[in-house]
Amino acid sequence: MNEFTNINEDPKQDPFTPGEYPAKPELMEKSTSSWTRSAFSLLIYMILFYVLFDQNIAYIAAITVVVIIHEMGHLLAMKIFNYSNVKIFFIPLIGAFTSGKKQEVSQKQLSIIILAGPLPGLIVACALYYLNKDMKSDTVKMLANCFLFINLFNLLPIYPLDGGRVIETLFFKQNYYIRLVFGIISIILLAIIFASASTFMIIVPIFMGIELFNESKNQKIRNILKSEQINYRQEYATLTNKEYWLIRDCILFAYPKKFAGLQPGVYQYTIIEPLIIQQVNTILQINMFNDLGLLKQILFLILYLASFIVPLVLFGLHI
Repeated sequence: MNEFTNINEDPKQDPFTPGEYPAKPELMEKSTSSWTRSAFSLLIYMILFYVLFDQNIAYIAAITVVVIIHEMGHLLAMKIFNYSNVKIFFIPLIGAFTSGKKQEVSQKQLSIIILAGPLPGLIVACALYYLNKDMKSDTVKMLANCFLFINLFNLLPIYPLDGGRVIETLFFKQNYYIRLVFGIISIILLAIIFASASTFMIIVPIFMGIELFNESKNQKIRNILKSEQINYRQEYATLTNKEYWLIRDCILFAYPKKFAGLQPGVYQYTIIEPLIIQQVNTILQINMFNDLGLLKQILFLILYLASFIVPLVLFGLHI
């Protein structure tokens, strides 16, 4: 018997009985603005980079400019497609990510948003390369190298890099089992890459492995919700009280150690309710509709491959 199905075994605590659900807790807005948090994370990012790697200020500034332009590409594309709450967050020693909210997303929109990160940076890299052919400036060469290598690395077909996200979006975004295999392969490849570059960076595939394990639990919850005809493809704001408490019950069964002491079927707020709300949000998914036929998928794939290959050909061994 599935570990989640026993939420209905006790008729006294049947989560489907009408009228037994208190109002779901409301999401609390954070007091500090997203731009303030972005600026603070950027400051920590630069300080730790300098302290741990003892690099000169010019190199740190170059890396920072490259990352900002990369993420601004994602951000502007999200704005164009009417995402809300769009923000950039810098992860010390690793990079940055741009997030936003939109419940209805198309395959085409998501592909454009992903490619909008590395493409501008690669165009800048090529422009700097040709500009430096006459200038012969070491600073310009260093900046061009930063734009080239960071954005090309992001285009590797490994999840969660942009290249891996493009491949996933084009061909198997909604197939969990293929995404699972792809995620495992990505973790192995990143572990090999980072192990040869920096022992510290091995923490990235470790965290990815933990995230993949948690996602497998979340997928089990979604399967149960689907069998009970509970819609998990919606925003938290549109969840009914019944849907919230049912999802909450499934989470308590799936994460007994994380939420030790909390009993499924007991519909009362707890001091760690904000943490449970966060977990509920990881269960909820967007509605992505496929608007790319095979020909358009191939065209996007060609664009992806060209964005990776063309800069390598243009730069060659000259930089």
